Amino acid sequence: METKDRILQGAEELFFKYGIKSVTMDDIAKHLAISKKTIYTFFNDKNELVETLMTVKLKQDECEFKQIQDESENVIVEVFNMMKHMGVMFSKVNPNIFYDLQKYHPNAWKQFKVFKHDCMAKMVESSIERGVKEGLVRADLNAKILARLRIEEVEMGFNSDVFPPDKFKMLDVQITMIDHFLHGICTLKGHKMINKYKQVTEEE
Repeated sequence: METKDRILQGAEELFFKYGIKSVTMDDIAKHLAISKKTIYTFFNDKNELVETLMTVKLKQDECEFKQIQDESENVIVEVFNMMKHMGVMFSKVNPNIFYDLQKYHPNAWKQFKVFKHDCMAKMVESSIERGVKEGLVRADLNAKILARLRIEEVEMGFNSDVFPPDKFKMLDVQITMIDHFLHGICTLKGHKMINKYKQVTEEE
């Protein structure tokens, strides 16, 4: 692995575990058993490191989301596969990381917001349209509006004022929101498939 990639990976491990603010360049150097001077060969400061890492992670997320979308047999399976992916992803993340991004690294947070609108919203819209064709999502809905609603839900789930980390687990919040969203857009056929997938028996 290239040194720059090792630095990004090491920084990611520490940021995800402890949050961003509490991790110093010294911590990253010690974690990787390299000199701080080596880190500064590739990054001018911690902020540049965070912004570079955000660019790399968002590109990785885009590829993984697209793969889930392409490999899922229908929109219901796609959403449940996305839930599993989120479970793995959020199990590794310190909830403080999102607060730290917004407060101390505004450009990196702006990258995330652009990603939401340019990538996530389009993917959600595409999934809704796919679901309509499959007869699993209601055809009377406005996909563009719902796509924007969905991505705003994602960001709201990171808001510590709305969901304090000491009272709510970030994963529980995100899973509950996506489950609620899915039930709201599905047809009766879609609901039956959801229940079958979740092994739930529900009286009609």
